[in-house]
Amino acid sequence: MMDRSLLTPDLAAGEPLQHSGIAEGDAVSPAIAASRMETVYQPIADDLARVDQRLRRELQSNYEALAPVLRHGTQLGGKRLRPALLLLSGRVVDPMLRPKPLSDDHIVMAVVIEMVHTATLVHDDVLDAAVTRRHVPTINARYGNDVSLLLGDYLFAQSFSLAATLPSTRACRWVGQAARAVCEGELRQVLGRHWWDIDEETYLDILRGKTAELTRVACQLGADLSGGDQTAVDDLGDFGNDLGIAFQIADDALDLWGDDEQVGKTLGTDLQQGKMTLPLIHLLHHRNREIASATRRALQQPPAQRLAAVMPLLRHSDAAEYTREVAEGFCQTALATLDRFPDSPALASLRQIANFSIRRGF
Repeated sequence: MMDRSLLTPDLAAGEPLQHSGIAEGDAVSPAIAASRMETVYQPIADDLARVDQRLRRELQSNYEALAPVLRHGTQLGGKRLRPALLLLSGRVVDPMLRPKPLSDDHIVMAVVIEMVHTATLVHDDVLDAAVTRRHVPTINARYGNDVSLLLGDYLFAQSFSLAATLPSTRACRWVGQAARAVCEGELRQVLGRHWWDIDEETYLDILRGKTAELTRVACQLGADLSGGDQTAVDDLGDFGNDLGIAFQIADDALDLWGDDEQVGKTLGTDLQQGKMTLPLIHLLHHRNREIASATRRALQQPPAQRLAAVMPLLRHSDAAEYTREVAEGFCQTALATLDRFPDSPALASLRQIANFSIRRGF
């Protein structure tokens, strides 16, 4: 197994990791991690407040009946991770901005990224027939699928309208390309349900679209809007890509090994719907043919019985360890990319977010 110490470089010169609020080796629950993210976001606290204010302003309508739906939609994004990545990347590229606010363009594009992300969540909940997200009812559970689909479309439309207000069309083009990649990834996953022969490479390629593309473009935008050169923009984009993959692998692990109360949704939904994730792919391709055959039989059970059939195989195999190693590998690569930038509070925060991304699931 990989040396976990490789994944947790000092957050600042001379500062031990345990002072960061996410100690080395911690298996951080989602609830605890969420509270600690306030400390992680400290370098951009004022900027994030501006993002929230602008988001509320953008999601208003002259029609009173729409107000509660739009207000509910603003609560679904959770930790504002993608806007935070954009803002932190902007400050990493230009650490001299630390005492000053980021530009209005940073705020606008952070809002755009959050609206696109929220739109995908709203549509995901319809696809998954989910009834709760982060311990609150989903839009489809409260208002129905029709409202959910239209709200997702509304968020997409509003996000691109807002992105088009920037002087350059590049940011709008990048977000459009990222949104298309997200939809392609989701389509591939939906069309690939019950694809028991999917290999790991294909699974990871789907993750690059459905999750990593939006974190990648968030980091790229932050760097670009701060005047970063092409190398800096590409490096932070690579960081966002590897972070997004690690984050989604951990999220997939949570669906099997998490806690209902901590995760905020019913466990095993991916398995019931035939979505193939890394632990299951590892079992299906296991070097022990008995484990592989038993896994295939378990997955052919009725959806409601699959989790109970698969869990003993997961417990008595190396699936958890292997999944953790793969997630940590992407985390390590992401952290190595950050070594090319000078130390700053924002850089320390990006490192903490990378560690948080894998601590959630294991």
